[in-house]
Amino acid sequence: MQLPATSAFVTEGNSAKIIVAGVVDEEGKSRGIKNLLKEGVIADYAIFGEPSGVEKITIGYKGNLRLKITCKTRTGHSAANMLYENAVEKAFELWREIQKIHFPSEKPESPFYSITSSITKIEGGKGNSTIPSNCQIYIDMRIPPQLTTAQVFEEVCKLIRQYQKANPKISLKAKIKDSVEPFEADQNSPPVQALSRSIREVRRKTATLIRKTGTGDMNIFGRAVQIPVVTYGPGNPTLSHTENEYIEIKEFLDGIEVYRRTVARLIRMHGEKA
Repeated sequence: MQLPATSAFVTEGNSAKIIVAGVVDEEGKSRGIKNLLKEGVIADYAIFGEPSGVEKITIGYKGNLRLKITCKTRTGHSAANMLYENAVEKAFELWREIQKIHFPSEKPESPFYSITSSITKIEGGKGNSTIPSNCQIYIDMRIPPQLTTAQVFEEVCKLIRQYQKANPKISLKAKIKDSVEPFEADQNSPPVQALSRSIREVRRKTATLIRKTGTGDMNIFGRAVQIPVVTYGPGNPTLSHTENEYIEIKEFLDGIEVYRRTVARLIRMHGEKA
């Protein structure tokens, strides 16, 4: 497969080594980027190709804390529901309390600098005349850069202990299914500067720096290798995971040219710095 933005440097006499990695499982447990780190990849800069918009540069992602919470109660006949606790109802009641978890360092007016939480899955009940005695809720919490996943999980556990104490007839257990720490890149780093200048040359517009409320492989790589990293790619990020996700051909071609100019500029900047 030809890669126009990078293959151009084969004939331009550049001595820099350019690594193009297509890593898998970014939407799962990031096995691809973790394996790349395990292999010991060495680089001075890194640019992740997730869509930001051809005139925008992503410099930050929230962290991710995925939890499975199990609620167990004593079962009974639904005709005598006043005698039993309903595991599904109690799990959802606990979820409403988890939604209220916030820290003084948050900025409530900012989706990026505050905690946001979602239920992604609920399992429980048998669908007959039996009060549900077991329920699992799967929660996805997005963590801002001023907090850690450990801080948030500790607060969840504290809330569960309090709820358990107030509801002695139920049993609760929380398990971390996956977690990624938040990350915010230096907006004055060489990759950001190189991309900004290239975007201005290609699109004749000033680049916009954005911070996404999602979570990306840049978080894992940036925290592990401690080199300047950034995310850039054509395409509308607000359409990700939707039925209408698409990319305009003009943006795609301009994105290639932005990449080509950015890599060339980074090579020059690195040489001057050396």
